[in-house]
Amino acid sequence: MSASLKLLAEDAADLEVIAAAAQDALLRMGELSFDAKTRRFTAVINRFRWETAEAGQYQRVRAALSFESVLGVKSRRLRRDAADALASVLSVDFVPAEEPPGGAVRVTLAGGGEIVLEVECLDALLMDIGPVWPTPRRPDHEAS
Repeated sequence: MSASLKLLAEDAADLEVIAAAAQDALLRMGELSFDAKTRRFTAVINRFRWETAEAGQYQRVRAALSFESVLGVKSRRLRRDAADALASVLSVDFVPAEEPPGGAVRVTLAGGGEIVLEVECLDALLMDIGPVWPTPRRPDHEAS
């Protein structure tokens, strides 16, 4: 059994670590949710395990990426009408507001899609939640 990842982010530097672990994750539109009452945005993703790739072990794992203190969610170029539509995560970054600690978390997806979360403060979690499985390919940014 391989070690499960659990990362917390409360500032932009912490979020860079989560972004590196979430890069090239696959997500389904039907597995994105925003609960306005609890102010939580969650994405269930199939994360590429970059931490094992150097050893030649190409693996994916189910993981939860969640953000607390979310005031609003905007998206563009997403197939929200197709629950099974897939997207690949290119990057996750934080743009601070003029008045800290708020700002915007921007999740950039392959193909030009984007999810922007307006947050009161940065409070993110990336946690593996399922078993690991082998995958035949390592994501290749040079080939795209």
